[in-house]
Amino acid sequence: MWFLLLLALIPAMEIWGFIFVSGQIGGWNTFLLVIVTAIIGVLITRHEAAQVWGDVQQQMQSGQIPGRKLVEGLCVMLGGILLLTPGFVTDLIGFTMVFPLTRPIYRHYMLKWIEKKMQNGNFHILR
Repeated sequence: MWFLLLLALIPAMEIWGFIFVSGQIGGWNTFLLVIVTAIIGVLITRHEAAQVWGDVQQQMQSGQIPGRKLVEGLCVMLGGILLLTPGFVTDLIGFTMVFPLTRPIYRHYMLKWIEKKMQNGNFHILR
């Protein structure tokens, strides 16, 4: 249910954002801004993904289970996808998922969601 609401709400907010920003800075400047944020997002995502992957490998080599770092990697991946999606709302969410200072917020909620699914028996691991 909430997914369908988001599926309708996010594009409406993105369209409103495009109209608002293009009214402020012009259509071509808005288009260029979207392209520039995508390029910056890709660069930041590549850097952060390499950092998280290095941390995962280091934890595995020291015999630790990299659970939290894998969830951080998932945050970086989802944030990167959102940064490639044209729009200002998705860019804002994507940047906060990729940025190391705000990523723990998303990691916390993802871990709580996974824990809840496991407790309810709704979490399945495929082999």
